[in-house]
Amino acid sequence: MLERQIGDWDDAYANSPHIVGSEDLPDLWAKQAKTFRDELAAAGRARLDIDYGSGERNRLDLFLPQGTPAGLAVFIHGGYWMAFDKGSWSHLARGAVKRGYAVAMPSYTLCPDARIADISREVGAAIAKAAGLVPGPVVLTGHSAGGHLASRMVSVTTPLPAAVQARIRNTVSISGVHDLRPLMTTGMNETLHLDEAEALAESPALLRPMAGARITCWVGGGERGEFLRQNALLANVWTGLGATTAAVVEPDRHHFSVIEGLADRDHALTRTLLG
Repeated sequence: MLERQIGDWDDAYANSPHIVGSEDLPDLWAKQAKTFRDELAAAGRARLDIDYGSGERNRLDLFLPQGTPAGLAVFIHGGYWMAFDKGSWSHLARGAVKRGYAVAMPSYTLCPDARIADISREVGAAIAKAAGLVPGPVVLTGHSAGGHLASRMVSVTTPLPAAVQARIRNTVSISGVHDLRPLMTTGMNETLHLDEAEALAESPALLRPMAGARITCWVGGGERGEFLRQNALLANVWTGLGATTAAVVEPDRHHFSVIEGLADRDHALTRTLLG
């Protein structure tokens, strides 16, 4: 019998201390993102800082392919609902754009200025705005906290309008946190302000999937045990509730390298998202 008990929940959800060179990554991401934005802006295929709400961070960037888009892909950034914005991840749109999709990347209000439930509603509004600009099928993805938000969008209590729900073809949650309750025991909760009621209402693994949901839970093989557990959890639970699910553990990837495949049109992560 395998027994597992976690004594330090802060360490269980800490990624940077366990990844060599992680302190250099934010600057690298920002440079890669700017290069991609500049490239598409020069080609007239970047629409930046589109308003989707009244909040200061209620803005999204939209990257367009050559020709008529085959559909819309949305990437939701992570950072434990407390950090980052759309500007660090633009380069991850490259794979989908190369395959003919428009890609929307929203920012959202961060905790503690918003609660996670507020962020869910903002992301729903961002997706609805982008869907109004690009016709065709919609696919959703996000990383870490963004993986939570992507899967939250296809739960039965989604904030998305019915017309947008009907267009969602697929969702990929990358290293998603699908049960929020463990975070209530971490130091992060001084900023998140999660309570039991909100954790229950905002955890996809504790909700039913919306009708017809298709979701792949994708995680790196070198990630912390909690992310591996959270990844398997949602795929397992939602399979029993009627969704079409898959769980993928990509070898030789850690929490920060696992998203890199989105920049490659031929990577399995991109193909899975658009498939």
